[in-house]
Amino acid sequence: MPPVTTPALVLATIRYGETSKIARLATRDLGVQSVIAKGALRPKNRFGTALHLLSEGTATLHLSRSSDLHTLVQFDSRHVRTGIAARMDRFAVASVLSELMLRLAPASPHPASYDLFRDALELLEAAPGVAVEPLGLRALWRLVSVLGFAPALHACARDAMPVPEEGSACFSALDGGVLCPRCAAGTVGAQLAPTDRADLAAFLSTEEELPLLDDRHLASHRRLLERYVRHHLAEGAALPALAFWLERSWAAA
Repeated sequence: MPPVTTPALVLATIRYGETSKIARLATRDLGVQSVIAKGALRPKNRFGTALHLLSEGTATLHLSRSSDLHTLVQFDSRHVRTGIAARMDRFAVASVLSELMLRLAPASPHPASYDLFRDALELLEAAPGVAVEPLGLRALWRLVSVLGFAPALHACARDAMPVPEEGSACFSALDGGVLCPRCAAGTVGAQLAPTDRADLAAFLSTEEELPLLDDRHLASHRRLLERYVRHHLAEGAALPALAFWLERSWAAA
């Protein structure tokens, strides 16, 4: 079988033996794939320093017929995202995006999630401090949606009845969105004021302006996203990047 070439981003790498690396790549044409880069740890190797975390480039793979671990023939790096590492808040959001791609993106072509992930990293790398959290929330909610887990905001997540725009609405992470007053009775969930619901709709949109929120409201939106992801995407798995982003321990230092 001839090698396959595809745009790719490096999601994670681990050492394998004395001289090689195993990498997890988000690829545009093949989905998320595991590859072995043989000899990548030797002083002189064909990969050079290309396999940095979140590096973007073109990967050439020999696809295995018998396993899910393919052979990385070449990785031509186009961009090493040093700007992501320049700020801890940028790195934290990028790490959550990577974690969701690793956990949820399929091992089959899914260009929409790849393009969203790539474009989000590009925006985050250049974002000033005040814009990092709003951009991060939009990117994360959009990725969740593109992967098929968009929350219901206008119709009840249980019975599909319209939910009035005026007044507060119960957002149930377990049910997957807002609930109508009848279904909300006795349900434990977050109470979203009309402005909070509008802000969430803006995060989910590609066209609306990003809301400029104070720290308290940003924290509330982070917690809402975290609960939603854990209910619908985590399946009980540990999500250390999500926990780190939520705790924001670096901000208190």
